[in-house]
Amino acid sequence: MVKHWHSKTLEATMDELKTSSNGLTAQEAKQRLITYGPNELKKEKRKPPLKILLGQFTDILMIILLFAVALSIGVGIYQNSMDEMIDAAIILIIVMASAILGFTQEYRSEKAVEALKKMTTPTASVLRNGKESRIPASELVLGDVMLLYAGDKVPADGRIIETFTLKIDEAPLTGESSPVQKSTNILAEQTQLCEQKNMVFTGTSIAYGRGKAVVTSTAMATEFGKIAGMVQATPQEQTPLEKRLAGVGKWISILALTVAISVGVIGIVIEQRPILDMILWAISLAVAAVPEALPAIVTGALAIGMYRMAKGNAIVKRLPAVETLGNTSVICSDKTGTMTKGEMTIRSIYVNNQTIKVTGIGYAPQGEFQVDDKKIALDKGVKTLLRIAVLCNDSGLEQDNQSGKWIIKGDPTEGALVVAAEKAGVQKNKLDTIEPRCNEVPFSSERKRMTTIHIKAGKKIAYMKGAPEVIIERCSKILINDKEETFSKENQTNHLEITKALALQTLRNLAFAYKELTDDEEFTEEMEKDFVFTGIMSMIDPPRPEVKDAIAVCKKAGIRVVMITGDHKLTATTVGKELELIEENSNENQVLTGQDLEEMTDEQLADIVENVSIYARVSPEHKMRIVKAWKQKKHIVAMTGDGVNDAPALKMSNIGIAMGISGTEVSKEAADMVLADDNFASIVKAVREGREIFDNIKKYLTYLLQCNIMEILVMFIAIIAVPYLANILSPGLSATTAGKEAISTAAIALTAIQLLWINLVTDGLPAIALGVDPGDPDLMERKPRKPKESIFTKDVKIYLTVMPALMTIMLLTAYFLHQPWLGEYYLLEARTQLLTAMIVMELFIALSMRSLKYPVFKVGLFKNKYLWYAILGSFALQIVILYVPGIQTIFDVHMPELIDWGIAALFGTIVFSTLEIGKWITSRKENLKTHTLINNN
Repeated sequence: MVKHWHSKTLEATMDELKTSSNGLTAQEAKQRLITYGPNELKKEKRKPPLKILLGQFTDILMIILLFAVALSIGVGIYQNSMDEMIDAAIILIIVMASAILGFTQEYRSEKAVEALKKMTTPTASVLRNGKESRIPASELVLGDVMLLYAGDKVPADGRIIETFTLKIDEAPLTGESSPVQKSTNILAEQTQLCEQKNMVFTGTSIAYGRGKAVVTSTAMATEFGKIAGMVQATPQEQTPLEKRLAGVGKWISILALTVAISVGVIGIVIEQRPILDMILWAISLAVAAVPEALPAIVTGALAIGMYRMAKGNAIVKRLPAVETLGNTSVICSDKTGTMTKGEMTIRSIYVNNQTIKVTGIGYAPQGEFQVDDKKIALDKGVKTLLRIAVLCNDSGLEQDNQSGKWIIKGDPTEGALVVAAEKAGVQKNKLDTIEPRCNEVPFSSERKRMTTIHIKAGKKIAYMKGAPEVIIERCSKILINDKEETFSKENQTNHLEITKALALQTLRNLAFAYKELTDDEEFTEEMEKDFVFTGIMSMIDPPRPEVKDAIAVCKKAGIRVVMITGDHKLTATTVGKELELIEENSNENQVLTGQDLEEMTDEQLADIVENVSIYARVSPEHKMRIVKAWKQKKHIVAMTGDGVNDAPALKMSNIGIAMGISGTEVSKEAADMVLADDNFASIVKAVREGREIFDNIKKYLTYLLQCNIMEILVMFIAIIAVPYLANILSPGLSATTAGKEAISTAAIALTAIQLLWINLVTDGLPAIALGVDPGDPDLMERKPRKPKESIFTKDVKIYLTVMPALMTIMLLTAYFLHQPWLGEYYLLEARTQLLTAMIVMELFIALSMRSLKYPVFKVGLFKNKYLWYAILGSFALQIVILYVPGIQTIFDVHMPELIDWGIAALFGTIVFSTLEIGKWITSRKENLKTHTLINNN
């Protein structure tokens, strides 16, 4: 049962928790600790490491490769052959590398919870036996009275019972960009989490003031703990790439097994060849046909992509997430600190009846004061206002010695005032010495103002800041051009109207005033009147300057950007318009609040989710609902964020993106990718890299499958056709035992070692080089791929049908023309030519596969130098086995004649030309279609 502590009176809260304002006794606390358990997050039982490791070998591709390894070892031991043992070892290394890759990926949920535990406060100040005590936070129990001081982290959820200008930074939990002013007032039962100003929550921090709160929830029952539970409960889904490759591996494996077993049975039963020889040959055919390098090539491409992305400040934790980002169709982004700086910044000053623009973003004291976009010199009136802003202020500005980053010590709103003053050369540390503070009347949510008393040149002077409407009514004069004038009712009304106009721009406004005091006058709150009004300073958490361009690129790439924030609706809408996330005259339905979501069912949200661009005042549960709704619409969803509140949605999304600088450890552990510079624009670079990598994997697969299908067809057709052709072209040959043996041998177009050699030379270096190929020129102008879109698109299917058929016809025609069944010389000549032509053709295909869409001359024939190195290296290896005498014997070939090279070159040219002409025709048709659509529109 949910207990709404925020809606209960203090007396009812104390009675229900059986405690008092003096806290618990040591004995009561000890008994409750036994009853309720320690104030720690639960750690779910982990899956044993051995079980995780064994789970990596359940994929069908892994199973067939392990079977091939076992058979190769068995044959090697039986025949005492080192070659088979070496082959088995190589395959086993690839299998183990792929298994190790996935081994660590099931710890992510547990790590996220451990990161949550690290964020909790290790100690806490409480009242025990009526006295203040410092105890381990794990020993806090229900009914304890916590003492909260500025700089502390809140160790448990609690109801505030006493507050002294208490402000709490709840951004990690709610997304609220500014510290929340707390009170003891009773709130309505339906008040949302981000509005519960009489409550404190675990993991948040005290920004200002002090207070007391009675503990209402500990451990997993806290709001913090509920998030930890959601992080653990949210399942980790396979990425689109993992799903596609699983299907490809299964399809290829079944095909390879079927052909290998069929050919093996034909060889043993019909041709009556030795069983072990045929088993070895069938294994070799299976190894050549199954892309055992696929996991390694994919891993290599993703790893290189990870390296490139890391250089661009995007650090990827899970390899397949690189591709997933490229496949993303929706980015749900947190506002505070992600789309905005997360640093309050003064935008303008209204003084001397004019508005002065203040440039610069964030806490760095760099900027100008401008009127009509021209830099101005500041008069005494402006400097007086800035002096008041830094003296009536409890915050400070410091620069980190290591990182050079500027940091605010204290309240961010007050910090923004200090930064603006620093831009004008008004330094707080110097003024604090020149005009020391001797008294103050602190700020409170009821007073909405703060007044400090200082000694200036031996005289007392009061400085006041606060809400403009509060300050204006306490002023009788106004400073204009460094002269005090009567602050008329008309002028006061005018300033109030200006304040309203600024508020409509979602600017947070503070007004400033001063009053000279007599030396013997003891200042009291009742004396806060007849002040001299100096002006208004307006501030905002500004959008990052580069985010607007990043959003524009995302739109061009067909990626929808959605802002999700805990901030107010008006603030979120203004930032959204400034970033052009929504139009100036946008439909109200484009912006929803958490309250709106509460009134909707999941089905209703799914119906409108594609029309909503901004969500304001949302909770962690809302974020998960939004991600879920987008996923129901079959979108690939990326979620960016930096707070604890983002962790469950980060984990639920297809790819979670955390902020490296401002992000909590929880969000980093739950995410798939971390932006080292907290820069939304870095996502655009990562999107391109992800798309490029998927394209490269597709190129590799298309290249490999064309070649492997051709190899299977050549082997399968040869073993069936040779006996029939021999009987037709050489009648009577099968009548002799020697003739039968010759026909049977010729039916095996390539030996086991030749098949493995082709597999090594063509599936190795060229495939790796294609994995790092530069992308097509229109890569970021394409719409995202659909989640269920097959990797075998229309163009790929054409490649996999037309090209293998063309190559098979050419190769077998040349092989049969040699009549390899006539004797050993003819067989040696036929196999040499077949092996050489096959490798040359495949290397030509590798060059053409630089793009599946455009002719290689358009994307740059020499742009991928690694591919040229790979092709030349593979060709050099082929030269070695053809011309080195000892190696010739091992590979069952002889030195080729000029006609053999001529045929290989001819076949390679035909294949290359067919591919390039086909791509030229297709791309030309697409361009004409695009131009027609543009002209029609």
